[in-house]
Amino acid sequence: MPGSPTYFAKLQTALVEAGIAQPTLIIDRERLDSNIATFNSHLPTGMGYRIVAKSLPSLPLLSHIRHKTGTDRMMTFNLDMLLEIAHAMPDVKQLLGKPMPVAAARAFYRHAPPDAAVQWLIDTPERLDQYLALAAELSVHLDIVFEIDVGLHRGGFPADESIRQAWQKLEASNRASFTGLMGYEPHIAKMPEKHGLRDKARTYARETYEAAKSLTGCTETPENGQFLTLNTAGSPTYRLYPDTSMANEVSAGSVLVKPTDFDTDLLEDHLPSSFIAAPALKVLDGINVAGFDFLEGREPEMPEGHSKTIYTFGGNWMARPVWPQKLVVNEEYGRSSNQQMLTAPEGVNISPDDFVFFRPTQSEAVFLQFGDIAVFDGEKIAERWPVFKASA
Repeated sequence: MPGSPTYFAKLQTALVEAGIAQPTLIIDRERLDSNIATFNSHLPTGMGYRIVAKSLPSLPLLSHIRHKTGTDRMMTFNLDMLLEIAHAMPDVKQLLGKPMPVAAARAFYRHAPPDAAVQWLIDTPERLDQYLALAAELSVHLDIVFEIDVGLHRGGFPADESIRQAWQKLEASNRASFTGLMGYEPHIAKMPEKHGLRDKARTYARETYEAAKSLTGCTETPENGQFLTLNTAGSPTYRLYPDTSMANEVSAGSVLVKPTDFDTDLLEDHLPSSFIAAPALKVLDGINVAGFDFLEGREPEMPEGHSKTIYTFGGNWMARPVWPQKLVVNEEYGRSSNQQMLTAPEGVNISPDDFVFFRPTQSEAVFLQFGDIAVFDGEKIAERWPVFKASA
């Protein structure tokens, strides 16, 4: 349960007192800080933390997390965020979370501050050649991290001769340096434990990562690995690394605000800290769906006991209603971005202008849809945190 009746009553009061009367994204700062503390407590000694910016797309939010964790590392996923962070936080070391077309890198160097620290992610020999050509064209030096396929099978270098040859090409280059590996493995958390599937996926990922390290000189001396970025994990899997024997940093973002997609056994001790609040514009007795009044003896199919209709201000978000309890999106009526129809049992206590609370299913796309984030401190809306401009 994401919160008690008392909790949502406090949220409701805080929104009203703040004069908020439209759909709003809320972050509970106390829960956020609790999640940060929980996250920190699970990191083994020596494990670095890289904040996933796309999952926490707000400069004040990122600054808050940096302050609480002491990290200067971020993972970014598009040109707009890359540039905004480079200008606003010039001390941050950014690693691309996915390979970018070389045209994006060219645009970055056209607009970025001269001291921006970026590691470019490379997934194929062909892309490496493109980036080396760009470095020569612009007379810049590039830091390169190889993406490796550790079982997700979404691209990246396999642990074979192709990655060794790519590494040797970088070793011979005076325009770029090999600075590490990135192996992302969210599929492990979704693997059932039955038949040992999760353990098999973990073993495969580790063996593949270690093989890639050997093929790229990461294990030639202990000191070598210390100064390289050996990145793995994400919010779903960061708890699978009890030491730094394989990787020296993990990436995570969503776990700190915990959308519903992260309600997993590995993340049970993290709290939901983000909500969408949408005013109930209309609360109607009965459930009517257009067209059924012409079908004698037919009624729309609804959950048993539902006899009340609520239309919210806005809707069709990647989110699930959580308060009042037992509200259900009416799929028969269809989703609406203007006025979303939900149904409820007769006993649900809600009036027009009361807020309906939703939990996002993810953060990265949803957080950008509501303007400034309303920061709840347990009693009131204490701050508003602007978000990045919408970007893919």
